[in-house]
Amino acid sequence: MKILIASDLHYRLKQFDWLTSQTSQCDAMIIAGDLLDISSCLDLSVQTVVMKKYLKKIGDQTPLLVCSGNHDGNDRNEADEYIATWLQDARDRQVYVDGDNVFFGDTLITIFPWWDGDVTRQEVSGQIQQASQLASRKWVWIYHAPPDNSPTSWTGKRFIGDRELNKWIQKYRPGLVVTGHIHESPFKTGGSWVDKIGDTWILNAGSHIGDIPAHIILDLEAMNADWYSLAGSESRLLR
Repeated sequence: MKILIASDLHYRLKQFDWLTSQTSQCDAMIIAGDLLDISSCLDLSVQTVVMKKYLKKIGDQTPLLVCSGNHDGNDRNEADEYIATWLQDARDRQVYVDGDNVFFGDTLITIFPWWDGDVTRQEVSGQIQQASQLASRKWVWIYHAPPDNSPTSWTGKRFIGDRELNKWIQKYRPGLVVTGHIHESPFKTGGSWVDKIGDTWILNAGSHIGDIPAHIILDLEAMNADWYSLAGSESRLLR
């Protein structure tokens, strides 16, 4: 099974067009957060309408798994923390979003939201605990932020990762975590698009401008990952 992975597209519509054109080339697709762009002059309410149409169009052709990122919050919960309610509305027959557990054969893929404070962090922690009861031989997480002190969270000057994720990885030991958030990690000396913490592999395709996004092709059976970007391509066997 081949999965195309991208993240941090930030409302670059030509990159979404390219993803749509690739549905016949993969068995599933992952977008690891930051579909929207909070710095855009275009209101988020408009962006979410367009994004839901793209997600449905892709999902009509191949399974699509999407987590929220820090740019994707369009609403606030009672604790005044940002949440991506629009993404919940985008859930469809083959569009899986925050909170979902999806089985592909013997692989369980769990999709986690971006957490913005204590309440949403506890919700993520609870979701991990519940999903751990379902976890099979292969457990894959989709989570926007990479772990701290990892080449996948290196900006070229410092690490900006999620320390909570480090704790969760240590406790639950998933086989693979698909992330994004730190755009420059694969392109900076000391950074990388791939890392391993204990028994857990970490992927972060990175992000750049252009019509084709930085992306990874993950072969779940062979556990091989191929990374493609403007900087070239690399391969890694995840064993």
